[in-house]
Amino acid sequence: MINTHWGGVVEDNSFGTHEFMGLCDELGCKPYICGNVGSGSVQEMDEWIEYMTFSGESPMARLRTSNGRKDAWKLPYFGVGNENWGCGGNMRPEFYADQYRRYQTYVRQYGNDKIFKIAGGPNVDDYNWTDVLMSNAGKLMDGLSLHYYTYEDSWENKKSSTGFDTEGWYKIMKNAFRMEELVRRHGEIMDKYDPEKKVALVVDEWGNWFAAEPGTNPGFLYQQNSVCDAVVAGIHLNIFNNHSDRVRIANIAQAVNVLQAPVLTEGDKIVLTPTWHVFHMYKEHQDAQLLGTTFATQGAGIYDDRNEKNIVVPGLSVSASEKKDEKTGKTKYLVTIVNPDVKESKDIEVGFAQLKGTIDCAKATVITGEKMNSINTFENGDAVAEKTLESKIIDRQTVAVHVPAHAVASVTVYA
Repeated sequence: MINTHWGGVVEDNSFGTHEFMGLCDELGCKPYICGNVGSGSVQEMDEWIEYMTFSGESPMARLRTSNGRKDAWKLPYFGVGNENWGCGGNMRPEFYADQYRRYQTYVRQYGNDKIFKIAGGPNVDDYNWTDVLMSNAGKLMDGLSLHYYTYEDSWENKKSSTGFDTEGWYKIMKNAFRMEELVRRHGEIMDKYDPEKKVALVVDEWGNWFAAEPGTNPGFLYQQNSVCDAVVAGIHLNIFNNHSDRVRIANIAQAVNVLQAPVLTEGDKIVLTPTWHVFHMYKEHQDAQLLGTTFATQGAGIYDDRNEKNIVVPGLSVSASEKKDEKTGKTKYLVTIVNPDVKESKDIEVGFAQLKGTIDCAKATVITGEKMNSINTFENGDAVAEKTLESKIIDRQTVAVHVPAHAVASVTVYA
């Protein structure tokens, strides 16, 4: 088929179900597959689920075996449609709610392995979509997706991924912090119909969306990845972690060479982007217990009352968690800190008000660059990477760090 949405190239499906599931096995990650509600049939979805997950004797299981895979796969997550308010069918929420109810019926569970069913959720601040879906189909879903991309200007007027000035930087940061409002307000609507928070808010598309790099196919969405992307990733991940009672899945949609990708390649060369290093820094939040955080700081931004160009964002973004360290048996605390101020560094004291015992040791790391648009290249892949940050224990409950401008930092404490 012709990929009419992205690039106008021929999609021959040579990277299909077997290749995708094999990649997930190699990476050690859980597959999340999306079915086509916009132009696909219920029969197609039903047979695909059978092909992937049925271990008995059936036509689809035999076809899977003939294609080289005897054992069924485990399929933890399945999306019933994608962006059905737009490219997935331009549907009204009432119509999609009925379609979801119909299609999800045939996402059958074969055996004991549950498939987590995810409904196609709202576009940005379409709160009516969330209300209609939760009202009409909330009891038939395990998750509801949310898509929100960060722009300097707008969808129609995308800017360069590295050509922004200070004003552009703060526009990007302001739009990134908006994720807090979206998660909170969609969550409040979900609470009306699901006060026990059984349905997860699945933020499965997010990140910076800039103009494609000159000389590349615009439909391939290739863009550079800079310190700006690292800071935006840190802001988002802090928001998701702080709302982890409702946001239980939050994945950047593109992995390699597309939008805010963790990895860029060129031929046989590969480079880890600043975004990759943020994910690596934050990984210890996973499977940990969220801690409440408070902080006091001045806002950051541009103050220009004369020309009415005030652009102000929170001066910090913070999240914290704790877990038991398997090696030492001690409690390990992780605090992640984003300083979105493009010029000013910050001296920060991280205090643990309810710490049981005394801080034994502390370490800190930081991700930043010489400039707000510094990037990693194939020749200099460590220009923006996670590096050691000096930390100082100043009493039994407090650690002090100096966080540079336009930076993402972590403080790990053992007690």
